[in-house]
Amino acid sequence: MKRIILSLAVVASALGARAQQLSQPDSISLYDEIQKIEVVATRATDRTPVAYTNLRKEEIARNNYGLDIPSLLALTPSMIATNETGIGIGGTSIRLRGTDATRLNVTINGMPLNNPDSHSTYWYDTPDVISAVGDVQVQRGAGTSTNGTGAFGGAVSMTTAAPQLAFGGDATFSYGSYNTNKQAIHIGSGLLNDRWMVDARLTHIGSDGYVDRGATDLKSYMLQGAYYGPRTTVKLISFGGKAKTYLTYTGVTKQEMELYGRRYHTEGQYETSHGPYVLADGTHVDYYDDQTDNYLQINNQLIINHRFSDRWALSATGFYTYGYGYYKQYKDQRTLLEYMNMGIDDAAVEADMIRRKIMRNHTAGVNGSFTYTSPRLSLLLGGSYLYYTCPHWGELDWVDGFGEAQIAGRWYDNDVDKQDANLFVKAMWQATEGLTLFADLQYRYVDYKAWGVNDNFDWETMQMQPIDVDKQYNFFNPRVGVSYSLAERHKFFASLAIAQKEPTRSDFTDRYMFADDQTQPSSELLYDYEAGYEYSSPKLALGANFYYMKYKDQLIPTGMVNDSSDALNVNVPDSYRYGVELTAAWKAARWFTIGGSATLSSNKIRNYVDLLSDSPTYGQNLGDMTIAYSPDVVASAYLDFHAAGFEAVLRTQHVGKQYFTNNEIEALTLDAYTVTNLDLGYTLRSRSAKSIRLGLAIYNLFNVEYCSNGYGYSYMWDGVRYDEAYYFPQAPLHVLANVTVNF
Repeated sequence: MKRIILSLAVVASALGARAQQLSQPDSISLYDEIQKIEVVATRATDRTPVAYTNLRKEEIARNNYGLDIPSLLALTPSMIATNETGIGIGGTSIRLRGTDATRLNVTINGMPLNNPDSHSTYWYDTPDVISAVGDVQVQRGAGTSTNGTGAFGGAVSMTTAAPQLAFGGDATFSYGSYNTNKQAIHIGSGLLNDRWMVDARLTHIGSDGYVDRGATDLKSYMLQGAYYGPRTTVKLISFGGKAKTYLTYTGVTKQEMELYGRRYHTEGQYETSHGPYVLADGTHVDYYDDQTDNYLQINNQLIINHRFSDRWALSATGFYTYGYGYYKQYKDQRTLLEYMNMGIDDAAVEADMIRRKIMRNHTAGVNGSFTYTSPRLSLLLGGSYLYYTCPHWGELDWVDGFGEAQIAGRWYDNDVDKQDANLFVKAMWQATEGLTLFADLQYRYVDYKAWGVNDNFDWETMQMQPIDVDKQYNFFNPRVGVSYSLAERHKFFASLAIAQKEPTRSDFTDRYMFADDQTQPSSELLYDYEAGYEYSSPKLALGANFYYMKYKDQLIPTGMVNDSSDALNVNVPDSYRYGVELTAAWKAARWFTIGGSATLSSNKIRNYVDLLSDSPTYGQNLGDMTIAYSPDVVASAYLDFHAAGFEAVLRTQHVGKQYFTNNEIEALTLDAYTVTNLDLGYTLRSRSAKSIRLGLAIYNLFNVEYCSNGYGYSYMWDGVRYDEAYYFPQAPLHVLANVTVNF
């Protein structure tokens, strides 16, 4: 790593002299105009009747010490970040308005980052990509038309930052509690011959994690080359990373926390007579030291933008993503009948084993858009096509008492093919001074096929679970709205959007856990009504957004998870989310700003019927129930001080109580929590560098014991009901120091 960083520095230094010949004003103007073409297709603007928040590059840089992207997104209204390791690195995710990450569309330069199969975004597979991002837009609700998995509650749109016009770069070093560390180097050539730019970035992020065996080791890169012509830009971008994260997704029960502490979990634990650790019941155990998730992902983009005239422009992006990875797990006393390659038909035969669950995927596609812009009319015609293929299979590395020949072969094997295409047209027309009408019409086609043998053993048929999915979906997603600006400070908007979404892979494969397991999951339909008001002046900004999201066949989490910790979801015929999002910011002085946001909501299923086969309330109509993982309050506040190079930002977030299941069982809840973080920074200038910023982040300032996530379920055994709940504790007060040198 050190050799690579040194080589980058030497090469970039050689390019630096040529970069000094650029024409700064012309180059900046050229870039700004072309960049507008690139991001307009999936972005909202100040005239779009959509609830959204922009995070600027400066805001991102101030908070980018090495944590995963969800910790930054949690700065926006209605957003919650969750984490398995307890410190914001590793297994992280987000929820927006109670909607989980599989329903939040995520793109970078218009390329989908959601896995087409699971619909999740695995942030640690693209470590530190946020450092290369120019800005982020978070849309709440159905939003505008986008590429890839449909936005069914929100969208996160990221764009990479422009290569810098002058030679230079930055180096970042972070270190803090639990051996959390980050080293990053970024070097840019500047503009060469008024046409060419090259950018490179390397990063390493590591941590031991707060929870036991919660270590993370992330390596990433980004390379960017660009050509700027009089009317055309061409950018070639490659970014990716290699992640090794220790599995922590089982969580911990309250009883286990009382016995063994908040850092305890059972991943990798196995019973052995000579184990160095002794449980409360006297059992000796040890831990497998390679219980890990290993993944390599490489993303490539070719972006071409061309402006035909002041009114007409074209943007096209081709992309290809390669991914390969596997879980490696120690499993003790497994029934070997469940592993088809073993050839054992006796359910009494058990053995310890080390197994791998493997996948290799290829994603390729193209996005394109034409834009027409006049003083009163903006018109955009766009579309995309994506093809995804991914085999899944399992191998046994070791089985106690069996030789290599006896465990050879695959214990499950299945394949997935998916095609995802869409066409959309957007129009914004300024009907009168201040009044803008908006329409966005999208057609989306999805062809999803999965076949083979899954990793679940069916004890009724005594066979591995077969997979046979062949589904096609045709979705028409219209959006209409109006916005009105009054005296440049007041903005009113209202919109109606229809969004539809296909089920995920696990929605199909986990049907065996339901009593009606022969029924295929349905696609989801959302009617999203939004109305808002914004006030903006140099010292005061206020906002209120009202939303009503009515669902047909919404796939909601049940609280249970499968063997890979994916949520077990079920369609419910009728459900809704409604609420109000309030935002405020007051610049009380040149050096002091106070602000915050609050979301108050109600999230209900109408006439919920429990379909989990082992549930104590199976088949009962429970009436109107709160949707799992949907707090009725999410609020945050901040104090921001800036003076003479010094900055201090105090942030507090409160998240209301969340139910794990849809039965409103108090024993299966995530308690409300309030957590405060403090960011301190000081920027100084020197002759040897453009700037040096010293930063210190203090997380969980008041040392609160809380959990950011969990799961749970109920079941009946011998006529007795049992409630099982698992939690993901977060670290007490901890710190992360940072030095960033810009040169």
